[in-house]
Amino acid sequence: MLDDIKVKLQIVNGAAIKPEHFSVKKLTEISEIHQMVMAKNRFSVSEMDAIVTELGTLKHEG
Repeated sequence: MLDDIKVKLQIVNGAAIKPEHFSVKKLTEISEIHQMVMAKNRFSVSEMDAIVTELGTLKHEG
């Protein structure tokens, strides 16, 4: 799912969003983001920023 999101949003620094950075406990939230991203064809800069920011909040601490 994360790879799909990175490709769709054309994220340059894909290393910042790796599956091992996320807990399985966050799978529901990641799935919801994935569904939303896959449903849209285009994103504004502010939408992309919001999505990446939200993914950042779901990452493991430490």
